[in-house]
Amino acid sequence: MNDQSIRSEVILGVDTHLDAHVGAVISEAGKLLGTLSVPADAAGYLKLLIWANSFGCLLRAGVEGTGTYGAGLTRVLRDHEIDVLEVNRPDRSTRRLRGKSDPTDAENAARSVISGSATAIPKTQSGAAEAMRAVSVARRSAVKAKTQAINQLRALLVSAPQEIRERLWKGKPAECVDGCARIRSLGSTPLLQTLTTTLRLLAKRWLMLAEELRTLDAMLDRLTSEHASRLRERFGVGPQTAAVLVAVAGDNPERLKSEAALAALCGASPLQASSGKTVRHRLNRGGDRSANNALWTIAMVRMRSDPRTRAYVERRTKEGMSNKEIHRCLKRYIVREMYPLILADLTDSTRVP
Repeated sequence: MNDQSIRSEVILGVDTHLDAHVGAVISEAGKLLGTLSVPADAAGYLKLLIWANSFGCLLRAGVEGTGTYGAGLTRVLRDHEIDVLEVNRPDRSTRRLRGKSDPTDAENAARSVISGSATAIPKTQSGAAEAMRAVSVARRSAVKAKTQAINQLRALLVSAPQEIRERLWKGKPAECVDGCARIRSLGSTPLLQTLTTTLRLLAKRWLMLAEELRTLDAMLDRLTSEHASRLRERFGVGPQTAAVLVAVAGDNPERLKSEAALAALCGASPLQASSGKTVRHRLNRGGDRSANNALWTIAMVRMRSDPRTRAYVERRTKEGMSNKEIHRCLKRYIVREMYPLILADLTDSTRVP
């Protein structure tokens, strides 16, 4: 019999931060065995792993922020065949009762594993879904910056001298930007010289972001066509919405046990709000908001152009449901439709040839 088989199991809990991680080890009986702070780098991760194994056989770990500050540690633990579970930050009532410190949070993370309250499996962040997430993050910021640029440009034109406003103001953003990008001089006064430079810079920023968006859209189109072909075939699903739904599922979608789990993750699962004789559900304001927006977009496209969906909307409207209630129902149905397709697409993309 080897030493590994006779050593008692210990559980590691980790409170993660940008520069340092704090770990706590407890026994199966719940006794705190020790705490340790290590740098958030490769050497620190290995030091924490060796330290935790010195107390016993480490098989499970609870880590806060497995998709952010704890991503690097999560990869190292998985490489050493440690089962990692995502631990949510304690709620405010728990913090008020037990206090707040990094060692305390690390200990609570370990206790949530041993109690069974931590059950979420972290994303692997190693395949096509993570690639789509990275591009989607860049695209969202580019869209926001592009909108800000045209709004700022138009705000300057609104308050500009009348002859400049009449000359450069156009209804279409591209035409307005094109005119501002071409100006050389609006006058010799300090105001007009400054306005010339500012309008030209904002126009060039808009053009640069437009080109950046074309590049990002091409990347999403290629990634989703290759790794989410089944999703792309569905009515109303484009490159952006397909990428967001695949990204929120992750590269290991088997962690989502059912389509109901995906609906909860997207904030599309109705929550019980019943009391006494009143039986009702309310809107779920949790979940990933970008995924919820993707479902909203698909539902909106179908409500406008899909005959089957239009018939459903008409029937539900006659039953007395509001447009918002119908939209919520559609989002839930869309999740049910998309869940097996996401599983199939990601299974194909991760299959070794």
